Amino acid sequence: MKTIEESREEIGQLKKELEQRDLLVQQLSEELFRLVKGNSAFIPSQEMSEQHAENVRILTNKLASVEDQLFVAHGQLMDRDREIIELRQSVQELSDRTKMLEQVVQELPNVYRNKFAERMVPIKQKVEALQKENRQLHIELQSLSFRLANRVRPQRLELPRVQIGSPALPVFG
Repeated sequence: MKTIEESREEIGQLKKELEQRDLLVQQLSEELFRLVKGNSAFIPSQEMSEQHAENVRILTNKLASVEDQLFVAHGQLMDRDREIIELRQSVQELSDRTKMLEQVVQELPNVYRNKFAERMVPIKQKVEALQKENRQLHIELQSLSFRLANRVRPQRLELPRVQIGSPALPVFG
């Protein structure tokens, strides 16, 4: 498949050939007109007319062939131009999408931090409530321990009196 540049070069070359042929046809017509005008007795021979007609027919066929090639090349250029436009649009869309995705990726850490912080709020509140309850229970435990220590501890311990020399049971008094 030819590239756009090759097609353009070929079209340029075909245009040059067409211009050269047009110039040759014009020069030939001018020369014929000059010969006919300058020599009134000049009547082209039948053989010359047939040869001239054959040359004109050949040139006409070549011109038609060149025009067909030019038409095909022009169609290919139009197709390629459309394809280029579509590809440029596609590239632009993909570039825009890439930029958007890059932005999303850059924002992800902040989004995750915010979501994590939101989820941590109830957990922190629960931890604070448990710590407060723990402190309260610790205070109550210390208070109960102190009260128990004061209740259980006897005021005074009485020991039995033992009389020396008497076999009797000790007397508390």
